[in-house]
Amino acid sequence: MEDLRLKAFAELLEIMDTLRNQCPWDKKQTLESLRHLTIEETYELADAIIENDLDEIKKELGDLLLHVVFYAKIGEEKKAFDIQDVIESINKKLIIRHPHIYGDVNAETDEQVKENWEKIKLREGSKKVLSGVPKSLPAMVKAYRIQEKARGVGFDWEKPHQVWDKVQEELQELKYEVDNQISPQRIEDEFGDLVFALINYARFIDVNPENALERTNKKFIRRFEYLEEKTKQAGKDMHRMSLVEMDVFWNEAKSKEGK
Repeated sequence: MEDLRLKAFAELLEIMDTLRNQCPWDKKQTLESLRHLTIEETYELADAIIENDLDEIKKELGDLLLHVVFYAKIGEEKKAFDIQDVIESINKKLIIRHPHIYGDVNAETDEQVKENWEKIKLREGSKKVLSGVPKSLPAMVKAYRIQEKARGVGFDWEKPHQVWDKVQEELQELKYEVDNQISPQRIEDEFGDLVFALINYARFIDVNPENALERTNKKFIRRFEYLEEKTKQAGKDMHRMSLVEMDVFWNEAKSKEGK
């Protein structure tokens, strides 16, 4: 019985070949010109995931898959690699890095799997534990990945309360710098330390800080737009309203969300 998945993928490869040969826009693209578009598509997928919009997730995954195929096509033209090389490379990596599935290594928990993964990466030639963290990652995501990788080699707190104590310590240090206004740079440094500690604590309570902050962003936008709409309906100007007046509509928005 024909595998419809393979048939669909083969059709995508054929479409890519056709577009690369015949479409003026597609013919013009390079690895560099696609880069910012790939980043944009990744964020669109992330938005769809946050919204739990499964139909949109499907579409955005398709867009990202197109980019993978596009990069592979350009690699083929450069005689550097093709889509088969890309797939075989990830197949090999997955088998090597899952010895608890394809070998005789024992791993009962997801944490053990991650620890094994980092150890294997080091054996493969990654000389530094943190070398695999992309420099261009957003700071919050980068901090989370740094902490995960450090944990992979055993450099981490043992209990959540220890991390919370560190958060409290960093908060007090930030407060001291703000109260004394010794140096703007030291205030910024302490603020960074506090955020890093909070991200660390988030890991220990199984919260993804990037997702949590984005959900809060979206919640604020919803409530603020409600405030704007209600202000408009009341024939008022937000610039001339007091905070107390605006809080009435803000609290209405909160109550409608059950909070």
